[in-house]
Amino acid sequence: LTGVLDDCLCDIESIDDFNTFKIFPKIQKLQERDYFRYYKVNLKRPCPFWADDGHCSIKDCHVEPCPESKIPVGIKAGSSNKYSKAANNSKELEDCEQANKLGAVNSTLSNQSKEAFIDWARYDDSQDHFCELDDERSPDAQYVDLLLNPERYTGYKGPSAWRVWNSIYEENCFKPRSVYRPLNPLAPSRVLGLFVFFSWTGLCLEKRVFYKLISGLHASINLHLCANYLLEETWGKPRWGPNVKEFTRRFDPIETKGEGPRRLKNLYFLYLIELRALSKVAPYFERSVVDLYTGNGHEDAESKALLLDIFRDTQSFHMHFDEKSMFAGDKKGAKSLKEEFRLHFKNISRIMDCVGCDKCRLWGKLQTQGLGTALKILFSEKEIQSLPENSPSKGFQLTRQEIVALVNAFGR
Repeated sequence: LTGVLDDCLCDIESIDDFNTFKIFPKIQKLQERDYFRYYKVNLKRPCPFWADDGHCSIKDCHVEPCPESKIPVGIKAGSSNKYSKAANNSKELEDCEQANKLGAVNSTLSNQSKEAFIDWARYDDSQDHFCELDDERSPDAQYVDLLLNPERYTGYKGPSAWRVWNSIYEENCFKPRSVYRPLNPLAPSRVLGLFVFFSWTGLCLEKRVFYKLISGLHASINLHLCANYLLEETWGKPRWGPNVKEFTRRFDPIETKGEGPRRLKNLYFLYLIELRALSKVAPYFERSVVDLYTGNGHEDAESKALLLDIFRDTQSFHMHFDEKSMFAGDKKGAKSLKEEFRLHFKNISRIMDCVGCDKCRLWGKLQTQGLGTALKILFSEKEIQSLPENSPSKGFQLTRQEIVALVNAFGR
């Protein structure tokens, strides 16, 4: 791929250079740190849109939850929305450590935590959320070590996977009039056919952006499946690696009737949007009240220093996407379109609970939440700029889950 991306003034070569030499090595290091490697997720939420197909029985679909004893005490103590040592009072830490010694799970909450949960429930229902968030207090929500459960091809495919993406594109996406997509594997006809026409006619900038983000997310997931594919299994030991044939099938211009390169360009566009969000949210993390607290003071300080270093790099990039060009029409129309945009995306985050493979569901939910968090940041610039230095703000706030999802989604 070469050249300038549509709807922005950025070229692919500049993104490649910037990412390869500045961002990627640092974001990789950040993802390995305790604060960012443990993600709490509920993989048992029922699909809200159709009868469950039943979970994938392939062993590589399985996600291994993290034993309670492995989770850093600062992460599991208290509310997930507290960042600093001061916010996690010592009584909660003592209770948590005592519970570990007894081999039991401490399910008690201080009054302070209960009030915080009520506060956050109110906030989560506000207009700013682009994602359906998991209830972290649910007994089905578990911590997962992302480094031990990498995103890769598990064998999950066919009608179940097709139905998820079809529901996203056909029912929840502002789609160009027609885009080449494989025909429905659920249909009885065995005649092969492809949609090959592509037209942006009548689609405004905001709707084009929405479609490109979803297409970019899809391309990212497919790329990781091709790059980390189950190549063979000998003596019960799997071997994972790049599958060029699979990559060609999904992205080659001839195999995809010209659609593959466009999918990859949409991945670059998604990168630009999440890069822009990171540059915009820097003031939130620069405050002393935000500590990325795990209970290990030395590691926490290093994690924050590395994150702030990445923010400085993102701010040095000269070809950011300008989100101010979106929703800039008449106030009433812009507000209505923004709400439509938010609800469509929220629905897509709910569809991720219909993915039949746990590992695919984990990474689908995490990357969707990461993109939803990026959108929330981009539409909250005024609130971020007016944050108080020494106290948590009610105007704009990120949960630990959103922070972890944002960093890991961008890392993907």
